[in-house]
Amino acid sequence: MNKLRIIIVSILALITLHTPAQESYIQCEDTCKHMHGIDLSHYQGNVFWETVGANTRMQYVYLKATEGGTRIDEKYAQNIELAHRYGLKVGSYHFFRPKVDLQQQLSNFMMQCRPADQDLIPMIDVETTSNMPTQEFCDSLLKFLDMVTHAYRQRPLVYTYRNFYNKHLQHKLDDYQLMIAQYSEPEPVLADGRDYIIWQYTGKGRINGINTFVDKSRVMGRHSLREIRFKHF
Repeated sequence: MNKLRIIIVSILALITLHTPAQESYIQCEDTCKHMHGIDLSHYQGNVFWETVGANTRMQYVYLKATEGGTRIDEKYAQNIELAHRYGLKVGSYHFFRPKVDLQQQLSNFMMQCRPADQDLIPMIDVETTSNMPTQEFCDSLLKFLDMVTHAYRQRPLVYTYRNFYNKHLQHKLDDYQLMIAQYSEPEPVLADGRDYIIWQYTGKGRINGINTFVDKSRVMGRHSLREIRFKHF
C-alpha cells in the first residue's frame, strides 16, 4: 500500500510540473455567474465555431471587421456567418486610426458591418493616438464616433485599455458605453469614476474550438447584454 501511495504521489507531482500555470481570472467563467464572451480576428485563424457554440459560457462575440481606411479582416465574413449559425450573439468592431480620413474609415466599416448581420451595437477599438496631441486625437475620435452614431442610428460601444482611458479619455466619452481591458485583478477602476458595461479580463484565454489565445470578457453584474443590443429600425 505504501509503495502504491508513493507511485500515485509521484505521478501527481509530474502532472503538476508539466501543467501550465493559469491565473485565476483566466478561468473566470468557470467560477462566476457573469455573462461571458470573446472577441477575435484573423489572428485566431480558423475557428471551430460548432465547438465554440457548444460552450454555453460564451454567449457573445465581437468580431474584427475593419481597420483604418482600407483594411478588412480576412476572416470576418466567415466568422460572422458561422458565429450566427452556432448561436452566439454577434457584434462587429473597427480599429480606429486617428490620422486616417474619417469618412474613408466609416465607409470601410459600413461595407462590412451590415445592420442586418448585427445582434450587438458596433464597437470602435481605440488603442492609439498615432502620436497626435491628446486634444487633437480626441477631436478626431469624437467626430468619428458621431459619424458612426448617425450612420447606424445608435451610439457605438467604445473599447479601450484602462491606462489609455485614464491618460487620454477622461470625461470625453460620457455619452458612450465602454468595454475596458485590464488583464489583472481586481476589476478596473477608471480615474474619473466612469462606469463600464464590459470588462475584458484576459488576452490569454483558452477555449475549446480556438487553437490560440483569445480575448475573454464579461458583462458586469450591474449590466446586461440588452443594453448593447443592436436596434433594427
